[in-house]
Amino acid sequence: MANIDHAPSRTMLNLLHVLPAFADEAELRLNAIVELNSMTINKYELITETGHLKLDRVGYSSLAYPFAYGCIPRTWDEDGDPLDIEIVGVTEPLVPGSLVEARIIGIMTFDDGGEVDDKVIAVLADDKRMDHITSFTQLGEQWVTETQYYWEHYKDLKKPGTCKVNGFLEPAEAVSIIKECERRYLHIIDSKLVN
Repeated sequence: MANIDHAPSRTMLNLLHVLPAFADEAELRLNAIVELNSMTINKYELITETGHLKLDRVGYSSLAYPFAYGCIPRTWDEDGDPLDIEIVGVTEPLVPGSLVEARIIGIMTFDDGGEVDDKVIAVLADDKRMDHITSFTQLGEQWVTETQYYWEHYKDLKKPGTCKVNGFLEPAEAVSIIKECERRYLHIIDSKLVN
């Protein structure tokens, strides 16, 4: 049985507000809640109040997500949502709504219609096939080109020209941004939680 080191409760726990962002900071391991898998145009998002998944939208184009995607608990990005995470190199589809440990290999800084909406880049922490990957640069220049293309064009049929990738940064910069998002969560969200 998988446990999260939390006392049993009669009500459903919302992992977004219970789990810390880091499963093991020294090992660059994050807790991540899976929202969707690669090869889908459906965009699911975690409902902040309940922790359930909701279909946010069906993509306007044929561009499918090229990676598994989710969010990091107890973080809050400048766009008013938990910090996003893209999990690359996943060989088997992940179950949406499930919790995974992901290891940081970088971060993509992103502007979505004037809002900061950064994306942590990670691999599954326990996938031995990915142990050698410690930086997004090891995924190759084509991966960077495809990822940038996806994010800058996935909304073109709805809101053309509104998305811009500002750059790709190494894990140390990702940790700094995650910590900033943790502080923002404490300031904006934590005080509003009930029981």
